[in-house]
Amino acid sequence: MALSDAFLQDLKMKTDINDIISSYVSLKRRGNTSVGLCPFHNEKTPSFTVYEDTQSFYCFGCGAGGDAIGFIKRIENLDYIDAVKTLAQRAGIQMPDEGYDDSLAKKRRRILELNRATAKFYHNFLMSDDGRIGLDYFLNRGLTKKTINHFGLGYAPNNWDLLLKHLKSEGFTISEMIEAGVVKKGNKGYYDIFRNRVMTPIIDVRGNVIAFGGRVLDDSKPKYINTADTLVYKKTNELFALNYAKDSGDEALILCEGYMDVIAMHQAGFTNAVAGCGTALTSEQVRLVSRYAKSVILAYDCDEAGQKALNKAISLFSQTDVKVKIPSLVGGKDPDEIIKTYGRDKFKAMLEGASNEIEFALLSLRKNSNLNTTQGKLDFLNECIKVLDKTTPIEQDLYLSRLAEELGVEKRSIQSQLDSYHSKRVRNDKRREYKSIVEESVKTARKESYDASVSTRQIKAQDRLLGLLLLYPDCTRLCDKLNADALSEGFVRKVYDFIIAKTNDGLKPDLSAFGQILTDAEMGRLSGIIARSGDSTYAKKEFIDCIDVINSEYKKRNSPDISGMSDDDFRNLFKSNT
Repeated sequence: MALSDAFLQDLKMKTDINDIISSYVSLKRRGNTSVGLCPFHNEKTPSFTVYEDTQSFYCFGCGAGGDAIGFIKRIENLDYIDAVKTLAQRAGIQMPDEGYDDSLAKKRRRILELNRATAKFYHNFLMSDDGRIGLDYFLNRGLTKKTINHFGLGYAPNNWDLLLKHLKSEGFTISEMIEAGVVKKGNKGYYDIFRNRVMTPIIDVRGNVIAFGGRVLDDSKPKYINTADTLVYKKTNELFALNYAKDSGDEALILCEGYMDVIAMHQAGFTNAVAGCGTALTSEQVRLVSRYAKSVILAYDCDEAGQKALNKAISLFSQTDVKVKIPSLVGGKDPDEIIKTYGRDKFKAMLEGASNEIEFALLSLRKNSNLNTTQGKLDFLNECIKVLDKTTPIEQDLYLSRLAEELGVEKRSIQSQLDSYHSKRVRNDKRREYKSIVEESVKTARKESYDASVSTRQIKAQDRLLGLLLLYPDCTRLCDKLNADALSEGFVRKVYDFIIAKTNDGLKPDLSAFGQILTDAEMGRLSGIIARSGDSTYAKKEFIDCIDVINSEYKKRNSPDISGMSDDDFRNLFKSNT
């Protein structure tokens, strides 16, 4: 049973989309709208717009859009009904007792219940006599029992199906275990995926156990096994220990490579440490950091792989407003080893002495340059100019002064070269951006035209027609002039039919009503249509014009091709049409 229109309208009346989104995005007022940096893709120029009058949002950069429900659904990685519950709880509204049956939501809840039971099983086994080997591993790594309990660490026994049997006794089915990613089917039947490994549960910011990371006790391969993506977990979207770090009271997050680094740092008092989940840092994780911190300290391993990951992280964060600091970690290959060897205070001093990304880049260039030769200085300065190009004027002034003094070069000479490089780079960027926009626009139009067998002219007319229907409901009275069969199948026809059905029931179909029938991508498209529609002085006349275009294009597509017809064929065709 779908949620009633009355309930959704009540929820909408008691939910302000600006209040919801401003909890995640820094918004600035601009006329009747609010703008900010999109939380769904990396950008430096705000293209994310919130419309108070329609209670909707739309990003002109990535196409994400929808209402408050759609925003919470997307940013919190929830299904539709759980997003509604979140907003209802916030608004103090009781969810309707209408027996809402959402199989996807039920599956998610069962997986979360199963994961919690699994985490408890692993932890209890670790603390039992049979799990002593796992407990000794953690103790030998310097962890206290208090830390082990705090993170719910566990041990997966070296047994074929002990977890499977336990979960079965708890009332979970084999299919639920497979969907949760803890059991697999092999040639000899079903078996536990994690065996003879120390286990780290991954917990989201709402306190749900969503996945696991398992490590071998020796040097056997594979060293790590992580839960594959499931209905409740997508590794590219999660940060380990963020559930604790978000409440640390610190405006910065410390980003590490591994779970053990994070756990060791929390034990040492650095409770703002987090790590990516079983994958290289992603743009989604970077955006997650930006939601909870104003700055990030990149405490990556000192080996080659760690430095490569560090450079990628710097590049990803450069597309956000998050300030980056890079400490010089010496005396160990990773934070865990450094803390053990030199203690908390020494490690804290390394963090406090961290460089920003500009200083780090300049230091790295200096290490790899021969400043004893004229050519070496020229090459060094040319690379420095690329680094300083996108910094603020104040930063440029400070670093140029320092470079001029260090290298014995006139500051105005370096400034002149920087200005020249900047102008050229801006021209090239604009040229590439314009070319990209044009190519993408043509590509999209061609794709939609091909898929729906309609012209670009009709695509525009259909979008405008839908926008007018939503913004000016009186236009529905003119729909009898439209041949509905002329509309493109799929998205357009689905939205049109829904609007007409709601209108016939005496309801005004706003954006919130579409959440139960449209996908996230379709909601984004509809939000874009609304965002681009704007006000109309002559809405009904525009509406008729759209109908005329759609009807005529349809007639043109379905008119018979009479070229090459014989006289008899032409006469027969004429008879059939009269």
